[in-house]
Amino acid sequence: MDKAFWLLPTVLCALLSLPACTRSAAQAPVRKVVLTPCRLDGVGRQALCGTYEVWEDRAAQKGRKVPLKLVVVPALASAPEPDPLVLLAGGPGQGAAKLARQMVPLLDRLQRNRDLVFLDQRGTGDSRPLECEPVPPDAPLGKQFDDAFYEAEFRKCLAGYDADVRLYTTPIAMDDLDEVREALGYPKLNLYGVSYGTRAALVYLRQHPEHVRSVILEGVAPMSLLLPLYVARDSQRALELLFTHCEQDAACTRRYPELRGRFTTLLAQLEKAPVHTRVEHPLTGVPEDITITHDSFTGVMRGLLYMPEAASLVPLVLDRATQGDWRALVAIHQTLSGGLNHNLSQGMFYSVVCSEDAPLMPDEALSRETKGTWMGETGVRNMLKPCAFWPRGELPKDYREPVKSDVPVLLLSGELDPVTPPSWAEDAKKTLTHSLHVVLPGVGHGTSSVGCARAMMADFVARGSVEGLDAGKCGAGLKRPPFFTSFAGPVP
Repeated sequence: MDKAFWLLPTVLCALLSLPACTRSAAQAPVRKVVLTPCRLDGVGRQALCGTYEVWEDRAAQKGRKVPLKLVVVPALASAPEPDPLVLLAGGPGQGAAKLARQMVPLLDRLQRNRDLVFLDQRGTGDSRPLECEPVPPDAPLGKQFDDAFYEAEFRKCLAGYDADVRLYTTPIAMDDLDEVREALGYPKLNLYGVSYGTRAALVYLRQHPEHVRSVILEGVAPMSLLLPLYVARDSQRALELLFTHCEQDAACTRRYPELRGRFTTLLAQLEKAPVHTRVEHPLTGVPEDITITHDSFTGVMRGLLYMPEAASLVPLVLDRATQGDWRALVAIHQTLSGGLNHNLSQGMFYSVVCSEDAPLMPDEALSRETKGTWMGETGVRNMLKPCAFWPRGELPKDYREPVKSDVPVLLLSGELDPVTPPSWAEDAKKTLTHSLHVVLPGVGHGTSSVGCARAMMADFVARGSVEGLDAGKCGAGLKRPPFFTSFAGPVP
């Protein structure tokens, strides 16, 4: 290759005066992938972007290749540590490289001494995404609240992919990651998995233990958690906590008396018959006819429980709904769904879930785990409908066995998490002999929004051990955000 091409990054570094570019040749990793300077919107730090191709069929080593989008944010130190932090995103279906813009500011302590690596897993982000949106966020409200199963749209997505969706499972993707690690010249990785990304991190740890220095698992989904088998049960716990906290709060109880009972009555009414109503679109102001069914209602409610800030509106939304006013529910649903950055490939979600989870969920298990829950059995079964025809990939025979390791692991859970509550982290911890589990009160699905959690993550990675971590202080004084008692907000 032309020598001038290899000199280009050095010249650019000199011009840009980047701290990370002052590494000596001995310190810099030897890379087999070309990375060029790039900017992340809203982030005032230089990044390096590139694409690395892997075989779609890793076993055959022939046929199609998948271009994996890669973002590396260099460490600020002139003599950084050799092992970067690698984000493994959630979903399944989120692209980590697409999250780099949001995540870099949260990981600033870690970037001081280590590179940050963001890789769009195959089938996500800009790595041949398996996109599929039967109901896009800008669809009419009537379609957004319609809980019909759009089988034709899902089949159209399948037919349109330039991909063998059976080859987009977690074990294959983690072999991709190890190949990228080698191409980037890193001897070991510090893994940071979020939600489904914790499953991915555990799989990588099992398949490539010699290349893992430490692991952070946030919102833990261990190998024993089957998606979405336990969603109704875990959402039930989260809503029960919300009702209890409201009942313990004088302002919430006074403003919303008997809320738990009124919610139960509303669910029973929706089970008997859907509600047909007309509301103004929150963005356009144009009136639209919508039908609220039991499943569409509980679907929106479950989404609100992920973030305590959104959950603080639940008593207000329920109070209005029990009085026949659905505008608040529609408005908050539109706000949350419209705020998504389209960084979730539904086809990738089903390639994982239909291969790795659905085959292990017999009908009796679905009935057992949803019995007596406010979400109910139908809502969970609806999530699995595409699995009836979605092609399934092969998995190792021991895939669902617990991951055993003595690599240092920090597990982080939110007390209020409706999908990966603390009990799942405790389950994973049983076979992780050098681990620490920290539960943050008042926090939902995602703990990195809390400053002390980010500081603890940085301290853990710096130490490469859970020994000596001051976990007791993190969470002290944290509690659920106050409930809204009106559209103006909580009681001052």
